[in-house]
Amino acid sequence: MEEEEAAGVRARRGVLKVVVSSGTNLAVRDFTSSDPYVVVRLAAMNKKTKVINSCLNPVWNEEMSFSIEEPAGVIKFEVFDWDRFKYDDKMGHAFLELQPMAAAVKLRRALRLTTGETKLRKVAASVDNCLMCDSFVTYADGEIVLDARLRLRDVESGELFVTVKWIEADAK
Repeated sequence: MEEEEAAGVRARRGVLKVVVSSGTNLAVRDFTSSDPYVVVRLAAMNKKTKVINSCLNPVWNEEMSFSIEEPAGVIKFEVFDWDRFKYDDKMGHAFLELQPMAAAVKLRRALRLTTGETKLRKVAASVDNCLMCDSFVTYADGEIVLDARLRLRDVESGELFVTVKWIEADAK
């Protein structure tokens, strides 16, 4: 893999599976409710959940897969209210840094973990990130996993619950 990178060829580092579980206390953008959906962005890739009609506490439980080529980056979550006759309304956005997960991948390799479940890293909530509370990056049977409760920004209220799984290309 290092020879490929040295030769200028991007080596696939694995797959990032993003589960958009649910939202709570989302903002009203129609008369009394909203029709929310989430756009998930990683680098130049975009994926979208289905629209949940007339709901401020939607449950999506949708999994999206992204190929990872860079060692770290940022996942962006944008929530919109679907509208039939005009532009969709913004309902806030959040982001999640992948650097703690990339560091956990290196730690997993150094510890030579192959089975079981191990907490590898704590990710503290702060004003610089969208985490509502501290989260842990764990290793569970071949996957690096982060469950996160995200505060939506630039909106009066709203949270997203997401799970991110990093599956290494060379995981055994």
